[in-house]
Amino acid sequence: MKNYLSLIKFSHTIFALPFALVGFFLASHHVDAVFSWQKLLLVILCMVFARTAAMAFNRWQDRDIDAINPRTKIREIPAGILSSNKVLIFVIINCCLFIATTFFINPLCFYLSPIALLIVLGYSFTKRFTFLCHLILGMGLALAPVGAYLAVTGSFDLLPIIYGFAVLFWTAGFDIIYALQDEEFDKENQLQSIPVLLGKDRALMLSNILHLISGTLMIVAGFVAARDYTALHFLHFVGLAIFISLLIYQHTLVKANDLSKVNLAFFTTNGLASLVFGSLFILDFYI
Repeated sequence: MKNYLSLIKFSHTIFALPFALVGFFLASHHVDAVFSWQKLLLVILCMVFARTAAMAFNRWQDRDIDAINPRTKIREIPAGILSSNKVLIFVIINCCLFIATTFFINPLCFYLSPIALLIVLGYSFTKRFTFLCHLILGMGLALAPVGAYLAVTGSFDLLPIIYGFAVLFWTAGFDIIYALQDEEFDKENQLQSIPVLLGKDRALMLSNILHLISGTLMIVAGFVAARDYTALHFLHFVGLAIFISLLIYQHTLVKANDLSKVNLAFFTTNGLASLVFGSLFILDFYI
């Protein structure tokens, strides 16, 4: 179990899970919706199963690349800790569990579940042919608030879609920062990324722009939420301010000629931003 949790970087669930909960609690306070602990559990399970399948499939798909990359050759499959066949079976099990869980939520989520899997699994192929791979990854995480809202209401709405786009650009921005580490390796192995296309300096500039777009969308969503959901007041704006501040802070940590703090920028600041915003957003409904 420890090896499988390490394989999928389970701690990275913290990026998207708070936004799934934002979508869920928004929907639960919809005029026609009723809060359900059972549905909350199902949403969390869907989130975990989909992300686990996506991450494990990425490790399986990239096993040959990881084996020759000095940074990744210690991962579970190239290091021989887990066999590729076992990991593929693990992916299939989690895909089946995800689809089965959506069946108990509502028909729309069940019918859309294969499309969701296609997006989150399909990301693993994209860096072989397009530099837009970072945006595809962002699209996968963007499903969190939209999917959770659908789980409760069975219908689409503008606000979770705005949050979804904010998550998309936020994720793409920090994934570009993470990809800076492999710029030379990716060039040598004909892999695509924004750093390969633009170089480190311009890639960091584009990451800044994407985070500016994300922060702007978060502000727009914040005012829409405050207008349409009268239970939201001060705390959710505090969370928004902290989220944007941490976006700005991570760009002070990474320079084109100094990547020593990439992991701090990638995981710590973004994980903290998501966790703080999601927690204060939810608390604002009850305080």
